[in-house]
Amino acid sequence: MKLKDEQWEKLEPMLRGREGDAGARGRDNRLFIDAVLWISGSRRLWRDLPLRFGKWNTAYMRFMRWNQDNLWRRLAENIKDDPKLRAAFDNIVDYGDEWSLRIRQRASRRVSREAYDAAVKHATTEAALPADDDSTLHWLSLVNEKLSPE
Repeated sequence: MKLKDEQWEKLEPMLRGREGDAGARGRDNRLFIDAVLWISGSRRLWRDLPLRFGKWNTAYMRFMRWNQDNLWRRLAENIKDDPKLRAAFDNIVDYGDEWSLRIRQRASRRVSREAYDAAVKHATTEAALPADDDSTLHWLSLVNEKLSPE
């Protein structure tokens, strides 16, 4: 979907980074919104964003900042009189929620992996557990045996 002029006129006053706003100004909000509509509609990777929309990583970072601030959701809630535009922004909200979930899952996996690596490192640096130890850490002694050079 590409924004029509009348849709843009409704959206423009609700966006941040306009002329006269404090702080950084968005270079081209309309082009950015078109890029997000393209990405959310096609469900492609950000690096596949066509060059006509600008640098993909810049658009991605801006998308994520707006997503973290819940701006997409607020925009979708404020679009009441244009069902096509509202549906497109609901799609952006869903897409943003999916990306946020992915980021949380990756962070969780990273924490789990770091905890596992720390446990293995701890097991390899400690003396071997006694043979009669019934602790729940018995698997660490098995890992230690596998990792020890012979």
